[in-house]
Amino acid sequence: MKLLAVIPARYDSSRFPGKPLVMIGDHPMVQWVYEAAQSCAAFSKVVVATDSEKIADCVRSFGGHVEITRSDHETGTDRVAEAAKRELEMGAIANVQGDQPFVTQEILAQLIAPYQSEETPDMTTLACPLTGSGPYNDPNVVKVLCDRHQQALYFSRSPIPFYRNQPSGEQPVPVHHHLGLYAFRRDFLAHYAELEPTPFERCEALEQLRVLAHGYRIVVCPTAASILEINTPEDLAKAQSILTLT
Repeated sequence: MKLLAVIPARYDSSRFPGKPLVMIGDHPMVQWVYEAAQSCAAFSKVVVATDSEKIADCVRSFGGHVEITRSDHETGTDRVAEAAKRELEMGAIANVQGDQPFVTQEILAQLIAPYQSEETPDMTTLACPLTGSGPYNDPNVVKVLCDRHQQALYFSRSPIPFYRNQPSGEQPVPVHHHLGLYAFRRDFLAHYAELEPTPFERCEALEQLRVLAHGYRIVVCPTAASILEINTPEDLAKAQSILTLT
């Protein structure tokens, strides 16, 4: 199965305008993400999907592939779905977030592992262990509950589950920190783009809840730790500090 990596990149972010073009060290953020995706040998092609000519020009300047998309998409996955329509030979498509400059080829390989092993889930995503009461109560840390087959039951910004009774014995409650990377079987991605948004999705501002609310399944692939997501200038300062220490 041929695999496509699509990096959705929007210039007019309400919280951080021009975010994909901010410099981290010597490279714009979109280049960091592009090169990480390109380093994952499983991908047959990597493209940036954007409605911004500024971002498109930047991507072309470092030799990257770019697809110009509509400007009215509500979510990054909708933008990914439009770009994927032009890559008919691809069997599965990964949505590689453009604001995670330190994503690695190992993390991306974990995301798409089911498709490489000839499984064909509708959709996959990633989660890592959730430790400490701080992240558990932080609405910016998305929690995911899984069933015994590592399929998602629910995602929430709230601290779930509610511990009416503390668990006993060796078996922990399966709550994890969700990381916002996704992969889709090609036909399901096209179908997803046609699904109506749902109340759960709107109230939590979590697009993956649309999938569960319509009765589809998401396989949650394990990874060791979270990665920094750049949403504010303060996050950018953290990224610069990380780069200085490496």
